[in-house]
Amino acid sequence: MNDVAIAETRPVLPQCVINCVVYDKGGKRRDISLDEISDVLAVDDGSFIWVGLYEPADAILEKLQEEFCLHDLAVEDAQNAHQRPKLEAYGNSLFVAVHTAQVVDDRIRFGETHAFLGPRYLVTVRHGASLSYAPVRERVQREPELLALGPSYGLYAVLDYIVDNYRPIIDQFKQTLDALEKDIFADTYRRVTVVKLYELKRELTQMRLAVAPLQDVLAQLTRSQSTLIPEEVRLYFRDVQDHVLRVNEYTDTLREMLTTALSVNLSLVTLAQGETVKRLGAWAALLAAPTLITSWYGMNFEFMPELHTRFSYPILIAAVALACFGLYRLFKRVRWL
Repeated sequence: MNDVAIAETRPVLPQCVINCVVYDKGGKRRDISLDEISDVLAVDDGSFIWVGLYEPADAILEKLQEEFCLHDLAVEDAQNAHQRPKLEAYGNSLFVAVHTAQVVDDRIRFGETHAFLGPRYLVTVRHGASLSYAPVRERVQREPELLALGPSYGLYAVLDYIVDNYRPIIDQFKQTLDALEKDIFADTYRRVTVVKLYELKRELTQMRLAVAPLQDVLAQLTRSQSTLIPEEVRLYFRDVQDHVLRVNEYTDTLREMLTTALSVNLSLVTLAQGETVKRLGAWAALLAAPTLITSWYGMNFEFMPELHTRFSYPILIAAVALACFGLYRLFKRVRWL
C-alpha cells in the first residue's frame, strides 16, 4: 500500500490532535479515531494507546477524560499551561508536568508538556514553545522490543527528548558568554554589554527553574513502585535523571560565571571612572597653581612684591612654569597623568 493510500485510510482528527495511535504488543502501529479509543481499551490484548495533543480545546480534553477516566484535577492542570514541573498520582494513573525550551528568533522560549500515564495509554499535551514529538514516536517505533514494555517507555522517550533539547541551549549560553567576555574587558564601556549579560542571566534563571524541579520528578519515577512503571523502564528514567543532573550543574556553573562577569564589568567601570576622576583632578591642580599665583596681581594694592621690579614678569612666569612642571612630575610619578 503506497503512502497516498495509507493517508486516505487514516481517520480524520481535530486539528489540535497531532496523533492518535494504538501499538500492539509487537510494537506495530495503527491509527485510530478518538471514538475508537474505548473499543481498543475494551480488549486487553497487550496494546496501548498514545495520543498527542497541542494546545487542545477543552472539549477534546473532556472527550479524553471520558475515554481514559482521567482525574478532574489532572485535566484542569492540563488546561492551564502554568504548572510547575511535578508528578502527581491519581489512582492507577500518573500526571507529569515538565517545562520545555526552544530557541525562537535567537531567544529562549519556554513551554510545557503534560503527560497522562495509565496502564494502557499515554496522553501528551504540549503548550507554548515545544518541538514536535514526531521524532520520538519514530524512534520508539524502530525499537519494538522496548515499545512492548508499554506506555511508560513512551513517557521515558518523551522526557529524554525534552532533556536532550536542553543541552544545545546551554551550550549556546556558554558561547554567548564567551563572546561577551571580550566586550567585558574592552577599554571602552558599552552599556549594551551589561544589558546582554542581564538578559542572559534572566533566561538562564528561567532555564534553571525548568531543569531543577525535573530532578525530583525523575527521582520519583525512578523510585516509583507503581505497576505503571516496570523495573526495566526505571533504568531508563535513571539515565534521564543523570542527564538532568548534569544539565542542572552546568546551568548553575554558568549562572555563577554570569554573576562574576557582571561584578567584573561593574568593577572595571568603577576603576575606569576612578582613573578619569584622577586625571581630571590632576589637570585641575595644574590649572589651579598659575591661577592662584596670577590672581594675586589682579588685586588693587599699591605695595606688592616685584610690582616695580624690571624683571618681575619674567620671574613670575618662570615661577609659574616651575610650579606647574613640579606638579606635572609629581602626578606622573603617582600615575595620575
